[in-house]
Amino acid sequence: MHRYFLLLALCFSCTTHPEKEDKTVKVTGFIVEPHTIPVTLEFVGVAESSHPVEIWSRVEGYLDKINYKEGSFVHEGDLLFEIDPNQFEVAVKEAQANLEKEMANLSAAQKSVDRLKPLFEQKAASRKDLDDAMAQLSAEQATVSMYQAKLDDVHLNLGYASIRSPISGMTSRAKYREGTLITPGVNGQLTTVAVLDPIWVNLNISDSYFLLSQREIAAGELTIPKDNQFDVVLTLADGSIYPYHGTVEFVSPLLDPSTGTLGVRAVFSNPNFLLKPGQFVRASAIGATRPNAIIVPQKAVQQGENGRYVYVIKRGKAEMRNVETGSWYKDYWIIKSGLKKGEVVVVDGVNKISPGKKVELIKTIKQE
Repeated sequence: MHRYFLLLALCFSCTTHPEKEDKTVKVTGFIVEPHTIPVTLEFVGVAESSHPVEIWSRVEGYLDKINYKEGSFVHEGDLLFEIDPNQFEVAVKEAQANLEKEMANLSAAQKSVDRLKPLFEQKAASRKDLDDAMAQLSAEQATVSMYQAKLDDVHLNLGYASIRSPISGMTSRAKYREGTLITPGVNGQLTTVAVLDPIWVNLNISDSYFLLSQREIAAGELTIPKDNQFDVVLTLADGSIYPYHGTVEFVSPLLDPSTGTLGVRAVFSNPNFLLKPGQFVRASAIGATRPNAIIVPQKAVQQGENGRYVYVIKRGKAEMRNVETGSWYKDYWIIKSGLKKGEVVVVDGVNKISPGKKVELIKTIKQE
């Protein structure tokens, strides 16, 4: 009998007691408030000279001299190349001699007309003689004009033998060396001179990005500066920030069908020639804003099977809320739908709660 009561006592002591109700979880919340936030648009850009000029020879001849240091800065009017001038100097002398000969013929024709005019008036010369003399005078005048034009032409060619820079800028290497026969249209390009200050940076905006931006602008979710006057900041390949800010100078009205992008050009000061044509940079266009944007800290947003969600505090309990996120802003997600002004989203303690869990809000924070 004693053993029976002992076993019964042991059985009662082993009986599982009902679990106590879960404790309330202490959490920190974030108050949802619409804000106007700045938007930085990020692109990859390529630097380009704002005024590149190909230097071509206009005349055929042997390259006689290269008069500049390749890769150096030259001023407008500086002598770059010389084509052997001998053939052009000879042509000038020949044209000058022909012109002088025709000038003599013109003088003789003029004297003949001057002599026949009074004789014709005295009826000592026929009308035909005078007409022939005047026709000869007109022909000589035309011939003189022709030879004068030829002289001007060979003078031009002689001048073209000295090739000068039409602008001030940085030079590239010479494509040919002294002694090369230069022929315009075949191997006539000798070098390039490029203006590097100011310098352009070309940006390409994808078709999808452009269409998304247009929809957001139409919906009032995105505003851009008037006349596209963005402040453009460049990040160089080594991570340093380019010291001069730029402005948008040109936006193409057409999409490039070969790349599906919209071309945008920004202009920058480049006094030290730090930027070089062909250099890749990261461009940040500053000046756009998102009015009435709803944002929440990134750590408040969770990823589930059906997309992203947050926990909203409702009557002391956690309520799961699916949200549609946009881009990032600092340490926040931009929420496109799913939250309303004044709601409180769980930030700290989100990993300890589940739908319907009792929560105690110990602290609320707002956007910094």
